[in-house]
Amino acid sequence: MAPRTAETPPTAPARTALTVRYFAAAADAAGTTQERLELGEPTLAALRAELTERYGDPMAKVLRSGSFLVDGVVRRDRGALTGADRGDADAADETSGTPLTVDVLPPFAGG
Repeated sequence: MAPRTAETPPTAPARTALTVRYFAAAADAAGTTQERLELGEPTLAALRAELTERYGDPMAKVLRSGSFLVDGVVRRDRGALTGADRGDADAADETSGTPLTVDVLPPFAGG
């Protein structure tokens, strides 16, 4: 008879840590210019939901017409935040300790 082993407790789902920077109307809505967040699902959709839940209608208004800058790349989609999840072979490994930075940009006027 095989020895009995203790069951391994389930591990918590991995969370993605990121620095979120806010500019202009986004900073006004958040009441800050920068903060650290952790998301259970590393997507822009999850970030949008988190920011709207935290900061309500003022942030929702910014997010409707604004954009994100994810590690220097303009994004308006709802897809993955990390390069590995986007299929970007050149992106830094999310476990390497390199922080992910997301800028929340309001709509820009002019041309």
